[in-house]
Amino acid sequence: MAICMITGKGKQHGNNVSFSQHRTRKTWNPNIQTKTVMVDGQKVRLKVSAKGIRTLRKKGALNQFSLEKKTA
Repeated sequence: MAICMITGKGKQHGNNVSFSQHRTRKTWNPNIQTKTVMVDGQKVRLKVSAKGIRTLRKKGALNQFSLEKKTA
């Protein structure tokens, strides 16, 4: 299942609407990437969305808050 370990983003559901207003079900998946991050000298593989990668870059690295959020 495609869920970001940092932001918690998952797939969304909705309708694809054609010109004739015929509605068919559609799912939108987040842009999930597998990233390897160093935490306390150990490599940790994370499934992270594009927004989650930006958050990691902004914070500098994973901190204890991110690891708690991942397990919760």
